[in-house]
Amino acid sequence: MPNFQMINAGGARIRAVVEGTGPLVIMVHGFPESWYSWRHQIGPIAAAGFTACAIDVRGYGGSAKPPKVEDYSMENIVGDLVGVVDALQPGAQAILIGHDWGAPIVWNATMIRPDRFKAVCAMSIVHAGVPHRPLTEVFDELFTSRNRFFYQVYFQEVGRAEHDFDSDPRDFLATFYHAISGDAPAGSWPNNKTADQDLLTGLQRPPGPTAWMTRADLDYYVGQFEGSGFFGPLSRYRNHERDFAYLQQFKGRKIAQPSLFIAGDRDPAFNMFGGPDPVEVMKKHVSNLQGAHVLAGCGHWTQQERPGEVNDLLLPWLKSQR
Repeated sequence: MPNFQMINAGGARIRAVVEGTGPLVIMVHGFPESWYSWRHQIGPIAAAGFTACAIDVRGYGGSAKPPKVEDYSMENIVGDLVGVVDALQPGAQAILIGHDWGAPIVWNATMIRPDRFKAVCAMSIVHAGVPHRPLTEVFDELFTSRNRFFYQVYFQEVGRAEHDFDSDPRDFLATFYHAISGDAPAGSWPNNKTADQDLLTGLQRPPGPTAWMTRADLDYYVGQFEGSGFFGPLSRYRNHERDFAYLQQFKGRKIAQPSLFIAGDRDPAFNMFGGPDPVEVMKKHVSNLQGAHVLAGCGHWTQQERPGEVNDLLLPWLKSQR
């Protein structure tokens, strides 16, 4: 059974699975996941001589679920990570690992609080520096103004996506996990939808459980979202303007701590808008990038789809940070 702890992080109570002793490693999941997305990493990290801590981000699972959209700002979630360090190892510097939304969370936490975070590993999403404009403006220019569907625009209206997902969490989760995984056929993510359509329209339902997402795995995720709902998770996407304003004070600051990046070459989030090589872009903003690995045939769910390969890259790097 997981060793759950409820941690008073100051701004919120955060549920975490904590195993092992040694330097603190905090794992931060993305959308729509939970601490459980790190199930293949917790034990090996603990066995390697670290305190492995996989959290439920606020709004998810057993963590606090505050009622306002602004409660899910980057500033608040970075504060939660600092609070977890203060609670588990006061005065220490932790190592951060993040995937999907967890990646920009850990990148920004490392940039904002170098006094509390000494190294960072991100999966799926590169760090491209402090933004020059809110992402909502980019989405409008590339998608909405051209009457093209984009999932993050669909997420903006409070209640719209919640209604669709809460009505059948199992169908949403199974479909979404499959659609951007390495298992999905090429072209399975429809690019011809109009702006007024919803996320699930046109997505292919999965043929059944897979080695990386078993029926038991899906059952666990479904149970978590049946309990938490989707308001908190979706509200992370509703803070783009607020996050933009907050991050401007750090303009020009690079991430100088030792960094590692892992992604899949079939992950649509790795190169969401096309253009230059994301890793080359990241090197301008991450001055101590010690490795950037792109796994062939791997989709979006990096550490779940390829746990062995991820652990083989992650554990030696972690040990080098002692």
